[in-house]
Amino acid sequence: MAQTTATSASNKIQLEVVSPDHLLLSQEVDYVSAPGVEGDFGVLPGHCHFLTTLRIGELSYRIGEETQYMSILWGFAEVNPQKVTILAEVAEKAEDIDIERAQTAVTKAEEHLERGGLPSEVEEARISLEKARLRQKIAERHQQARNPHA
Repeated sequence: MAQTTATSASNKIQLEVVSPDHLLLSQEVDYVSAPGVEGDFGVLPGHCHFLTTLRIGELSYRIGEETQYMSILWGFAEVNPQKVTILAEVAEKAEDIDIERAQTAVTKAEEHLERGGLPSEVEEARISLEKARLRQKIAERHQQARNPHA
């Protein structure tokens, strides 16, 4: 390989996170971890090509020593040696999540799940609780990283 791209030469990989309404992130990173339907997967620069579906979960990416987090609610990931593209139905950066709203959503979802109902209502409540807990976890992690002694 006589030629190398700027991305591979700097040992970075381009990460793009796109939701239906906008580009949420486009940045060179050192490492990406995403929630695939078959399990979480990690990507370093030079990774082989693949395409997978995403489940509700945490996307993390590292730049130097700092790790950032996002919530991902379903979607697709396309990986090639220079770039990871996340096409998410819903994606949210940790700093954009209101922790109090997230905690309230967890409480409401737990109450809804406890009430029960038709199987479709119980499944909807279970998914709502999973999403709310994810958002709460990511918001709390971000808050702890910003205030490590709080």
